Amino acid sequence: MTRRFAMFAVAASFAATLAGCATSTANLSRATVGAYQETIDLSGRLSVNYQKDGRQESLNGSFTWAQRPAAIDVTMVSPLGQTVAVVNVTPGAATLTQAGQAPRTAEDIDSLSQQTLGWPLPVSGLRDWLQGYAVDAQGKRFLASPANNQVVTKDGWRLRFMSWQDETAPQPKPRVIQAERAAVGDIQDLAIRIAIDPAA
Repeated sequence: MTRRFAMFAVAASFAATLAGCATSTANLSRATVGAYQETIDLSGRLSVNYQKDGRQESLNGSFTWAQRPAAIDVTMVSPLGQTVAVVNVTPGAATLTQAGQAPRTAEDIDSLSQQTLGWPLPVSGLRDWLQGYAVDAQGKRFLASPANNQVVTKDGWRLRFMSWQDETAPQPKPRVIQAERAAVGDIQDLAIRIAIDPAA
């Protein structure tokens, strides 16, 4: 009897949890993110995990993001405060500079970052993602909201806007974004977690 009661209690608790999740999901705000901004300045933290050559790799650090209509500048910093890389992207070229090394330039920042950092930094995607936008698998514009927070992008990223600066705001802004992709070249199971700092 005791064992049956325990099993019943676990099942009832699990059912209640599911019901609570369903209720909370239904009550999430459907307000979408605000109008897209060509000029933004953000900072935050970055966590990257992936497999390469059968080994699990990971890195953590912080970043600053300065976006203008004709350029994006990204600085990545290690947990110890050392600059890991500086990225500049313009419509015609991408440049990546690592500490103590000469700048490297290519047309595409994703492939350039994979060659230099060992993993692809999806700057073209982040230009949208950081503001809660994306282009979905059908090529349509996606606007995230707390109630509609997941999308698969046209280039194969699975995005989830996990939390918000203020999910009750009339135009909520992303706080934590999870981006995953099964394979990118010789990289498997790539997962990037971006935590955006609140605006000063």
